[in-house]
Amino acid sequence: MIMIPESMLADLLKGRISSLTITADGNILADAPPQGALLSGSFNPLHWGHVALAQAAADHLDLPVAFELPVINADKGTLTAAEVQRRALQFYGKHTLILSRAPRFLDKAALYPGWVFVLGYDTAVRLLDPRYYAGSAGLATALSGLHDAGCRFLVAGRVLDGRFATLADLSIPAAFVPLFADLPEAVFRADISSTELREKR
Repeated sequence: MIMIPESMLADLLKGRISSLTITADGNILADAPPQGALLSGSFNPLHWGHVALAQAAADHLDLPVAFELPVINADKGTLTAAEVQRRALQFYGKHTLILSRAPRFLDKAALYPGWVFVLGYDTAVRLLDPRYYAGSAGLATALSGLHDAGCRFLVAGRVLDGRFATLADLSIPAAFVPLFADLPEAVFRADISSTELREKR
């Protein structure tokens, strides 16, 4: 099944547009993301943990939460049109999905100023790792850009080495601590990973 018109998807993949929003009822809008919060991921596959996290974040923030699938991966390059269609089809008739050309959170801030980004703990660790920014100065520059765009982060914990790791376990530069908030374990916990599901499949 082809859900996204090939011409619109080609425009996105070739950079003629920056995003496509696919609503739960199937409407497709170019460069018109809805307001609210965002849960970004590769969704390979989409699983109940993603859906539960989005719902918990929506309730906690009192904001609608959309899913975002970047068609460009910072490490793996650009997805094929067929792969984008396959992953997008998982959301059809259920959830709003944004397809974007924004692989990094600083790129997302340009598309979604003022938005809240919902993160799992693993993603938050990578976001704050200076190695991805050529050092601590680069990390500070990126976080400053996110601050200036009015963006902030809601972080959900996860089990690591037998204990539940949370926002308190992250190394956040002191000046940027206000950008981050914790989604309490009592509100959301899902001990599941996409990697494990792919291995089982």
